Amino acid sequence: MVEATRSSLPAACADRIAQLLATGARRILGIVGPPGAGKSSLAEAVLAAYKDAVQVVPMDGFHLANSELERLGRRGRKGAPDTFDAAGYLSLLERIKAQRAGDDLIYAPEFRRAVEEGIASAIAVQGDTPLIVTEGNYLLLDDRPWNRVREVVDEVWYVEVPDQLRRARLVARHMQFGRSEQQALDWVATTDDPNALRIAQTRELADMKVAWD
Repeated sequence: MVEATRSSLPAACADRIAQLLATGARRILGIVGPPGAGKSSLAEAVLAAYKDAVQVVPMDGFHLANSELERLGRRGRKGAPDTFDAAGYLSLLERIKAQRAGDDLIYAPEFRRAVEEGIASAIAVQGDTPLIVTEGNYLLLDDRPWNRVREVVDEVWYVEVPDQLRRARLVARHMQFGRSEQQALDWVATTDDPNALRIAQTRELADMKVAWD
């Protein structure tokens, strides 16, 4: 059994991970929550705790390119469900689930905020990594093809955080990457918060709720 080495990971999370790893088979853990909830930091805490037993493959690598969002007239809603390549994400998860030790590497994209674009083949998924952690907004959405993600992922955690803190994080993030304070506030109000409301409606479908602030 792989032992946790980071005390900041909640005990309930460590217990669930131990159960997933104890099966000896490839498992996929999903982490879902609204924008700014702390999904990425929780995924990184799992990675830090279990080191070589875990790799993180975020959903955000499947953002449609900005040029395609412009063509579709969706650039102003970037982050909504229809601004992702959901079918591509599902296909990748299916390949990852079937991967075994000794199989070829599987390459996954990574979203980089500095350029606001996904970078293809930035993450190399190893066949002998027992636990893949994937985090994103729409893992529990019931729209096609998002609704098939739950069939592939073994367990899903919903990350909860007070809305005031979540919004403050989002404003700070948007300002860090070039928006003015007013632009950041407007984006949170018109784009992030409507998405957050929709994600919150999937909360009860999660296997576990995690308070993470």
